[in-house]
Amino acid sequence: MSSPSDTDTSHTDAAITDVSSVEESTALDIHLPTTEDAADIADGLVTLRRALHENAEVGLDLPITQKLVLDAIEGLDIEVTKGNGLSSLVVVLRGGQRTEDSTGVVPAVLLRGDMDGLPVPEATGFDFAATTGRMHACGHDLHTTGLVGALKLLHRDRDSLPGDVVFMFQPGEEGYDGAGKMIEAGVLDAAGPRVKAAFGIHVSADQDLGVADCRRGSYMAAFSKMSITVRGKGTHASRPATGRDPIQVGAMLVGQLQEYVTRRFDIFDPLVITVGQFNGGTAPNVIPDFAHLVVSVRTFSDEVTTRAEAELPQLVTELVAAHGLEAEVDYERVLPPTINNDDEADFFLETFADLFGADRAVVRPNPIPGSEDFSRVLEQVPGAYGHFGVALPNLPVEEREANHSPRARHSDEGLADQALFLAHLAGRKLARLAQE
Repeated sequence: MSSPSDTDTSHTDAAITDVSSVEESTALDIHLPTTEDAADIADGLVTLRRALHENAEVGLDLPITQKLVLDAIEGLDIEVTKGNGLSSLVVVLRGGQRTEDSTGVVPAVLLRGDMDGLPVPEATGFDFAATTGRMHACGHDLHTTGLVGALKLLHRDRDSLPGDVVFMFQPGEEGYDGAGKMIEAGVLDAAGPRVKAAFGIHVSADQDLGVADCRRGSYMAAFSKMSITVRGKGTHASRPATGRDPIQVGAMLVGQLQEYVTRRFDIFDPLVITVGQFNGGTAPNVIPDFAHLVVSVRTFSDEVTTRAEAELPQLVTELVAAHGLEAEVDYERVLPPTINNDDEADFFLETFADLFGADRAVVRPNPIPGSEDFSRVLEQVPGAYGHFGVALPNLPVEEREANHSPRARHSDEGLADQALFLAHLAGRKLARLAQE
C-alpha cells in the first residue's frame, strides 16, 4: 500500500467521545472472545509474526509464507482452499448456530489479511530481520498474523456463531492485484452465498500503538497510470531549430499537467498527479527522437477517476501537437478508490471503541492518497477498511519511519488486540445480520 505515513498520529482531538457500546446478542446466546482469550494466544502470534517477517516474500508466489500459515492453523475444524497459480489461502469457519437472515440465507462475513512483502533491503536492526533483499516494510506480516489470531479466537467460540466467516489470506497486494485475482477465483462466495460484509485493517509503523482510525466514504485513493511517449525529430544539440525536441516538450508537460489540475478539478474532490519517470536522450550533444514520461494519477471518487481518464490523455495530445510533435498516450486504471460503506465504517469504529476505549478510536478527517487493492472487495460488498497503529512504544515520534521505509519498525505488541478486534468485527456483524 502506498503512503501509509499519511495516517494521523495525533488522535486526541479527533477521537470519538460519545459512542454507544456495540451490543452482543443475548437472544442468540453468542459468545465472543475476551481480552483474556487474546492474551492466551499472544506469545504464539509474536512467534508467527517474526517467522513471517524473517521469510518475507514478494508477489503472488509466497510458498514459505503459505506454509507458515497452514502450519499455524493445522488441526482446526475449518475448510481450507489453496489458490491455483498463486499462494492464496481461503479459510471458511462454519458457525454452530447458523441462522438464516431476512433474505433466506445463512450470512457470512469476510476478513482479509495480505501476506506479501516488498523488494526492500531491510535496515531495521531487528534480530529477526530478513536478509534476502525482501522485507515486510508495509507490515503485512502483522496483517497475516492478526488474521490467524482472529481465526483461532473465533474457532474457540464457533459453536455459538450464527453464520460463517471467510478468511482471505491474500498474496500480491503490492502491485499484483492479488485481491482481484482472488475475487475472480470466488473468494466472496467461498461460504456458499456471497458474503454480506467485509473488513480489513492496515498497520502503520508511524502511528501510535493501539490507535485505530477509519472514516465514512472515500478512504483511500484510486490509482491510475498514464504512460506518455513524446515523438519529435532528433538532431545535433547545437542546432535545435533543425529538429523537434521531445525533452523540452516533455518538460513543458510536467508543469502544464499540474497547472491543469489546479484549475479544472475541485480541491475538495481532488486529483493528485506526479510525474514519477522522465527518460529521454543518450548524450548531452544529441536531441533525441523521443522522450518517455510515466505519470501517477490519484483520485478519490469514481466521477473524478472517469474525468481524469477522459481529459488527461486529450490534454497531453493537444499540448504536444501545439509544439509540432506527436504523443502516444496509454492510460491504465490500476485500482479503484477504497470506499467505505457509511454504516460499516461507523460499526468499525464503534466496535473498536467498545473493546479498547473511545480515546483509541479516531474518525479520520481526510482520505489517504495511497491506494489499496481491498478496494476490489469493497466494490462488490459493503464493508470498511481502517488503520491500526503499531509504532514501537518507546520510540520517539521523530524517529518513527513510515511503511515502505527500509527502517520501518512495526511493534508486535498490538497483535493480540488486532486479532481480538477482527474476531469481534466478524462475530458482532454476524449477530446483527442474524437479527435483521
